[in-house]
Amino acid sequence: MNDKNAAHHKVKMTRRLAMALAAGMVLSTAWISDGKAQTVSSSPRVLKFSDHEPLGGMRTRFLKDVLFPAIEAESKGRLKIEDHWDGEIAKAYDALGAVSGGQVTDMATVVPEYTAKELPLHQIFKGFPMGPSGSRQIEFFQRVYAEVPAFPEELEKNGLVHLFFGTGYPVAFYSAEPMENLDGLKGGNWRSASFWHLDFLKNSGATPVTMHWGPEIYDALKQRTLDGLMVNVDSGYMLKVHETAPNVLVSKDLWLGHVYILAMNKSVWDALAQEDRDAIRRAGEKSYTALGPVMDVSFDNQLEDLRAAGATVRSLTLEEVNQWEDGMGVPGIQSKWAEDREADGINAKAALNAVSSIMADFEK
Repeated sequence: MNDKNAAHHKVKMTRRLAMALAAGMVLSTAWISDGKAQTVSSSPRVLKFSDHEPLGGMRTRFLKDVLFPAIEAESKGRLKIEDHWDGEIAKAYDALGAVSGGQVTDMATVVPEYTAKELPLHQIFKGFPMGPSGSRQIEFFQRVYAEVPAFPEELEKNGLVHLFFGTGYPVAFYSAEPMENLDGLKGGNWRSASFWHLDFLKNSGATPVTMHWGPEIYDALKQRTLDGLMVNVDSGYMLKVHETAPNVLVSKDLWLGHVYILAMNKSVWDALAQEDRDAIRRAGEKSYTALGPVMDVSFDNQLEDLRAAGATVRSLTLEEVNQWEDGMGVPGIQSKWAEDREADGINAKAALNAVSSIMADFEK
């Protein structure tokens, strides 16, 4: 085994170990109560779950290996999750409709970015260039839902109940040419999916580019019709864009704001016994205690993966990221978005102000 393969093997082992430890942390507290092992029901209620991504990444494996077993354990076996992955039941853009209708699946991972019409206020999260990571990112979303009723209410309007937050990794800038710092964005053609990030790129002096997420991005970087990609670090690695854009700038302070909402059909939720609803909530809280550390380990491992694959990776300093944010005119971008939503009859300004206040607490 050569040095590169050895390093890659070591990273994979570290990830598996982190997930195993997380599962152990949660299940050791889930199965033992007052010193007595909990009994298991012989005829569980089966809840069907749908996810658009394949089983294999950190987020999907966490649900499979940590959260779902915790739900079954906390419910003493009364609940069992029938999991379906890789869009087998519903693709990403169809997930909200699939679970809100209640006929296709009981639970699903819903991504607000894919359903801007149905979840307009949830688009606010991606409107910040900087923010918390790991366990503090989870704390941020929990505070928003606890303190700003408009967010859970927006889900309820769509017939959904939030069960658990999955979150994205920090943003990375993958550049085809060496880029010393974020000043290198100026004059280049840079792709991103989020409408917020397109504005951030434009105000950074780049030409924002919208492209379908797929092999064409890899080809455009190779042909130099695209200079770089602004995306969460793990998605860039999975698409192997580091092979044609091997110069990577990253920071844990670069906020993606991408949230994966594990949602249940509200009628299904309301029909559950109170003890089962309580069990699901307990399983979520216990799983959160393990999620932050797993995300931190996985983030560091991804940077090791990139370096092992031949990419040049540099972590930006907090000062550099602050300077980039200060030069973009973020308040103006946010205000324009809120004004446009107000014109559509959505109370966006109040929600934006509330989220901004919470975010400010995490920047202290």
